[in-house]
Amino acid sequence: MGVNLSGRSFLRLLDFSTEEIEYMLNLAKNFKDLKRTGTPHRYLEGKNIVLLFQKTSTRTRCAFEVGGMDLGMGVTYLDPGSSQMGKKESIEDTARVLGRMYDGIEFRGFAQEDVEELAAKAGVPVWNGLTDLWHPTQMLADILTVQENFNYDIKGKTLVFMGDCKNNVARSLMVVCAKLGMNFVACGPQECMPANDVIDACKPIAEENGCTIKLTSDVKDACTGAHVIYTDVWVSMGEPDEVWTERIKQLEAFRVTTEVMAMADPSAIFLHCLPAFHDTNTTIGADIAEKFGVTEMEVEDAVFESKQSKVFDEAENRMHTIKAVMYATLK
Repeated sequence: MGVNLSGRSFLRLLDFSTEEIEYMLNLAKNFKDLKRTGTPHRYLEGKNIVLLFQKTSTRTRCAFEVGGMDLGMGVTYLDPGSSQMGKKESIEDTARVLGRMYDGIEFRGFAQEDVEELAAKAGVPVWNGLTDLWHPTQMLADILTVQENFNYDIKGKTLVFMGDCKNNVARSLMVVCAKLGMNFVACGPQECMPANDVIDACKPIAEENGCTIKLTSDVKDACTGAHVIYTDVWVSMGEPDEVWTERIKQLEAFRVTTEVMAMADPSAIFLHCLPAFHDTNTTIGADIAEKFGVTEMEVEDAVFESKQSKVFDEAENRMHTIKAVMYATLK
């Protein structure tokens, strides 16, 4: 029987089987081919979606807006000041209102409980554009990028996440690797390792799919022979600025450098969900350089700008994979 995700919400990848994830990735590849050849694919003409953003974003917003319009849909964007959700109106009531007007709802915010309540009460598919716990749409873009660079043969490949391994991206990478048969390595200080609940959830999935999960603070042990080196910013959106002092001290040893990439497999690629602090050409980057004397944070500029870096392919793939999620759940 073929995969059917119509009417499903997309809240976390733990809720989807390997077959279902592979189905969405195949859809994304097809949509990318259609986009590249200029072939119209307005398959959801007449439908409307709304994007609810508590946290700002470049890639997530643009991917949903362009993807929705490519599919023929109307798209409404609501920033934190443009709706009453959580202030004058409960999430439940917001969900019941928007579900009467829209065919799908995207949410990007803080609490996982909020996106789950939206999905429970809206009566239409709800898509998680990021919460503090999970970032499932990012994962599909990441894996599509890995597939493209390894001839779609990713089973048995090793992905290493460097840095703050307890964040939403690292947690989500552990899940998607376990589901798709990729070895996952979390490399960072012990106090920044993923929570036990996600480790316990992923280990049996990984065993079933013939891959492994490893946690280590040894950079050489983690990266030797790896096929993907992945990192993210050291302080996540919404965390206080005071955290920078602690995180720089904790994570400097886990910066992705040219030496780290040299440990990896010769075919290895570098990924980052962006934005990245690889230089001082941002206000935050300049401020950190002035306060701490650190001009490159989670990744060296030489790595970010290298041929091994596939971060802009990865960013583009947000659009194609998000398009696949919307189509699969709304068709």
